[in-house]
Amino acid sequence: MSRKKAINQQELFTCSIRTRVTQKDLEKLEKIKASSDCGSIGEVARKILSNEKINCFYRDISLNAPMEEMALIRKELKAIGININQQTHRFHISGSESQRAFYVLKTAELYKKVGERVEQLLIIISQLAEKWLPRS
Repeated sequence: MSRKKAINQQELFTCSIRTRVTQKDLEKLEKIKASSDCGSIGEVARKILSNEKINCFYRDISLNAPMEEMALIRKELKAIGININQQTHRFHISGSESQRAFYVLKTAELYKKVGERVEQLLIIISQLAEKWLPRS
């Protein structure tokens, strides 16, 4: 499948510029490319020459631990939700009242676990909010 033709043919990059840079300058350009939304060093150079904004992305390492913990809690909540759905299904297909009472108690225990995990999430979120949100 061939590539679609550009709409504005006159605005395409038609002129070629070749230049030499020092190793230090090349490393600077590569560093900008690695931390930005630019796909190549040429794109970095074009944006610098045309005074366009370069979007750089930075990562805060201090957020790694809370993010990992929240991901684990998310997995646990998903597993608990699946278990609750299974218990509810078994409740509906059970024939006797004693079986239904058993499933009600098991499901109640699972809901307690959900409450505990949600409390943990709220604690983590409040800590992150204290750190990152501006105080008014």
